[in-house]
Amino acid sequence: MDLSLSPEQQAFRTEVRSFLQDALTPAMRQGATLTSGVFAEPDVYLAWQAALNAKGWLVYFWPKAAGGPGWDAVRRWIFETECTAAGAPILPGMGLKLVGPVLYTYGNDEQQERFLPALCSGEHIWAQGFSEPGSGSDLASLRTRAVREGDDYVVSGQKIWTTQAQFANWMFALVRTDATVKAQRGISFLLIDMASPGVTVRPILSASGDHELNEVFLEDVRVPVANLVGEEGQGWTIAKFLLENERGGTGYAPQLLADLDRLTRATTLTGELADRAVRLRLEAEALEMTELRTLLEIEQGNPPHARSLAVKLIASEVRQGIEGLAIDAFGMASLQLPAERPFHAADAPALVGPPEAGLAAARYLNARAWSIFGGTSEIQLTIIAKAAVGL
Repeated sequence: MDLSLSPEQQAFRTEVRSFLQDALTPAMRQGATLTSGVFAEPDVYLAWQAALNAKGWLVYFWPKAAGGPGWDAVRRWIFETECTAAGAPILPGMGLKLVGPVLYTYGNDEQQERFLPALCSGEHIWAQGFSEPGSGSDLASLRTRAVREGDDYVVSGQKIWTTQAQFANWMFALVRTDATVKAQRGISFLLIDMASPGVTVRPILSASGDHELNEVFLEDVRVPVANLVGEEGQGWTIAKFLLENERGGTGYAPQLLADLDRLTRATTLTGELADRAVRLRLEAEALEMTELRTLLEIEQGNPPHARSLAVKLIASEVRQGIEGLAIDAFGMASLQLPAERPFHAADAPALVGPPEAGLAAARYLNARAWSIFGGTSEIQLTIIAKAAVGL
C-alpha cells in the first residue's frame, strides 16, 4: 500500500492545518487537554462543532448525498490525524457517528429534515439507549417495552451506562414492541425526547470520579409513532448497522498516537519505560495501517478483511497501555485525583505538574472501560474467533 501523499493530498493537509490554526481557540485546546474522559463536555466541544459545521467539515465521514464533504479515505485520515495532533476536542459520537448514519440510511424524509440539521447545529444532543441491567453484551434480551396506543408508543423500562445522558435532549433507543416473536425480531428503534414526562436521568460516577454515565428510567413515556425509525421489528437490523460504526472503522490510531506523543513530551522516559513507549507506538502504528487498509478496501467496493475485526480490541489494549505508562512515568505526581469536575473550569483546583501528570490517575481509571464499552474484549475475541478464524 502506497502511503506517500500526492501533491493534492499535501495541499489538503496544508489547508487543514491552516484551518485548525485559525479555528481552534485557546479555550478549546485547554478544555480538550483537561478532559479525562472519552469525550469533551458540551461547554468545550459545541464551539468546535460550530466551527466545523460552518466550514462544512463536521460530518466528514458522511457521504456527500447526506451532507458530507465527499472526502476519500485518505483525506478523512489526514483530517483525523491533524485534528488530534492539534489537540482538538473529541466530539461525542452518539449523534454524529451513530444516529446520524441511521437517520440518513433508514429514516424517512420528515425525520431526516427534522433531526439531521439540528444534530449538526448542536441543537440536539443525543444519548444512546441500548444497554439495560442484565442486557449489555446480550442486547437481544432487552426488556424495555413499547406498547402502541393510537398515535403513540407508551415506553417503560430502564437503560444503563448511558453516556452523557445528563446533557442530552434526545435519546435513540432499542425497545421491545413485540414479545411474542423471536427476541431479535421484536425490537424496534425509537427516538425519544428526553424532556418527555416519565424520563428520569440518574448519574453513575466512574471510579475515576468522572460523570460520563447515567441510568435512564422510562415510566409510561409517550413517544409519537412518527419517531419510529424504519419499521416495527427492524430495530435489530438497524442496531447491527449502528454498531458497525461504533465498533469498527477509523478514529482510534490518530488519537492514540497523539496522546502518546504528548506523554513522551511531558516527561523523560528511560529504561523499561522507554521500551514500553516504543512497543506501544509500534502497536498504534500497526493499528493505523490496519485502519487505513480497511478504509481503502471499503472505498474500493470490497468487504473489509477479517483483520478489521481486531481494531477495537487492539485499540483498547493500547489505550490502557498508554494510561498505565503515564501512571508509572509520573510516579507520585500521577496520584492526584481531585473530586472537582470539570478540570477545565475556572475555579478548578490547580494541578501539580503538567496536565498529563495531573490527569493521569483519572485517565487510567477511566480507560478501564475501554475493554467494556462498544463490545467487551471477550465479545470481540468471540467475534474474531467465529468470523476470522472459523472456530
